[in-house]
Amino acid sequence: MSIARLVATSVAITAFGALVACKKSAPSDASLRVAAASDLSEAFTEIGATFEKDTGRKVTFSFGATGLLAKQIEEGAPFDVFAAANLSFIDDAIKSGACDESSKATYAEGRVVVWTKSDAPFVPATLADLERPEIVHVAIANPEHAPYGKAAKQALVKAGVWDAIAKKIVYGENVQQTLQFAQSGNADAAIVALSLATVSGGHALPIDPALHDRLLQGIVACRGGPDSHMGADARKFESFVASDAGRAIMRRYGFFLPGEAPPVGH
Repeated sequence: MSIARLVATSVAITAFGALVACKKSAPSDASLRVAAASDLSEAFTEIGATFEKDTGRKVTFSFGATGLLAKQIEEGAPFDVFAAANLSFIDDAIKSGACDESSKATYAEGRVVVWTKSDAPFVPATLADLERPEIVHVAIANPEHAPYGKAAKQALVKAGVWDAIAKKIVYGENVQQTLQFAQSGNADAAIVALSLATVSGGHALPIDPALHDRLLQGIVACRGGPDSHMGADARKFESFVASDAGRAIMRRYGFFLPGEAPPVGH
């Protein structure tokens, strides 16, 4: 190989290496990656848009069942923030070393409702009404990894109707899919998060929160993968959720917020 060609090749390799290094060291084009429980899909989409407008930092959400997201994070999924539908899965992610315990916070408490379509031929007025023959299928999220599904089952058991309707139950992978079952007519009713019901029309029957464990929802900053530069931005996002602007958005979607008086009957 001639000296000229060798020099040209060396320059090209050096330039390529510099380009790769530049991409790795420049976080300005990267998104803040947030793993969030499905009950947050509406509220956090609005929060993300407001956060991006205020800070210039784009946020990319992955919504799903809390337990499944926690497992992904524990196995190394590159998320910068984890917003769960309960605190136990936050603790699991911290114990695995994937998230920072010092950033853990409770940001909201959720509520569950029985949702039916606006044109449903029968609208239950009590949980016992789910036993009626007009209700053929009742959708709940999988209690094994979805906190809202666990709360739904607890409420049905404590209300004394679980045994009577167990054969009617169909399971969604998460609370958002559970709502879709009822919206599509594949279920006659669905027990879902109030935060989703508020923007879905239809009828929503509140479930007494005394019938299930409290849905205390937690948020934590995570390591985000080996090339993440998002530690500071992750904490900024957490702070925004807890800010007056973030709380106003959460409140509109029916969440009970830390430091505020609980709703009647809570």
